Amino acid sequence: MPENSTNKQVWLITGAGRGLGTDLACSALAAGHAVIATGRDPEQVAAALGTHADLLTARLDVTRPEEAQAAVQAAVDRFGHLDVLVNNAGNFYAGFFEELSPEQVRSQVETLLFGPMNVTRAALPVMRAQRSGLVITVSSTAGINGQTFCSAYAAAKFGVEGWMESLTPEVAPFGIKTMLVEPGFFRTELLTQGSTTYAEPHLDDYADKTREIVAAWNRMNGQQPGDPAKLAEALISLAALDVPPFRFVAGADAVETFEQKAQELLTQANAHRALSSSLALDPA
Repeated sequence: MPENSTNKQVWLITGAGRGLGTDLACSALAAGHAVIATGRDPEQVAAALGTHADLLTARLDVTRPEEAQAAVQAAVDRFGHLDVLVNNAGNFYAGFFEELSPEQVRSQVETLLFGPMNVTRAALPVMRAQRSGLVITVSSTAGINGQTFCSAYAAAKFGVEGWMESLTPEVAPFGIKTMLVEPGFFRTELLTQGSTTYAEPHLDDYADKTREIVAAWNRMNGQQPGDPAKLAEALISLAALDVPPFRFVAGADAVETFEQKAQELLTQANAHRALSSSLALDPA
């Protein structure tokens, strides 16, 4: 191990320049952990977090695998190991599917699905060698329940859910755990102009509903009920458990979404149970 290695728990957090990422970095430092706080603009990350003996800031655009590798290597070089990865970086392409361009949809999936994959792929060899680690991936209730105006975002988040469900048993034999975080509406920057890109309206059939939804979301911006600082504290506590939850449902609105989705799935499973159960090949 390098001379500057430490027994502190070492966290690497993506998207740490604002919102939940900043709160997570602050909470981890306050809990006595070391933090590699990353973002596309490392100066913004440094301005948000200030200086701390156990803080390292680094550039990381999650869509660039080489930057993910460099960030993980910087963590190991500085602190000797890597214990917790938080896949938090994200953005939002909002609009009706027909009005979202193929490039916007691809960009959404590139950031929200392939981005966490890039960083996790870089981190897993270190965690496997240690035979320990925790991968926390911030998903969304949109990864559980799709909704109007969120087709690209939900597609990416549903992909995150399936990826993490499949990755978990693959890495468990090496002492690596995972946790999906399913926030409802928290007062972060997700609905600001810096994070949300709206599809260019061009179809009359969607025009009225588009204006209605955009106006509603603009009113909601800055009024969301969830406190990201409280969520950050909750995640620090959960990460310290011997067995962290595979899914953490964050917010009363998220709990309601989960309950409604569970009931919908049961209803759908039972709707045509006899027909569903009659599709086996007949005996020879």
